[in-house]
Amino acid sequence: MRISNVLHKSLVIPTVEATDKAAALREIATFMCHNSPQIPHSPQAVYEAIAQRERHGSTGVGEGVAIPHAKLPELPGLVAAFGISQKGIPYEAIDREPARLIFMLLVPERSGGAHLKALARISRLLKNSVFREQLLSLDEASGIYEAFVQQDSTI
Repeated sequence: MRISNVLHKSLVIPTVEATDKAAALREIATFMCHNSPQIPHSPQAVYEAIAQRERHGSTGVGEGVAIPHAKLPELPGLVAAFGISQKGIPYEAIDREPARLIFMLLVPERSGGAHLKALARISRLLKNSVFREQLLSLDEASGIYEAFVQQDSTI
């Protein structure tokens, strides 16, 4: 699975303004709903699905990375958004470091293994410290998206 299959340039947020986890998840969920015609849900419904998943355990995977995700009914396919917080957001990550790179993934209720492949791919891409630093140095959605496409083609 290629990340470019689920992440589009219009769903990249170069600067997440929120300073806490709940506000960041709301900000990204709202952005997704306003910028993806694929999502037949309100920003509140998306936020609630993500927040429900977070109650089962934080999706802060460490090294400044969080991959919040949730299953939603009536979603026709996987949809992703990516946001950067330069300041970092307290996120209850495994290593207790603030999240700076947040990759939100929404998957259909009956997605089978596709969402697991997407989560694995996202995780693999963001494990690369050089790539993480590159992302943090970019400030435009198009450049961030192109960095993902380029990195995705090398792995």
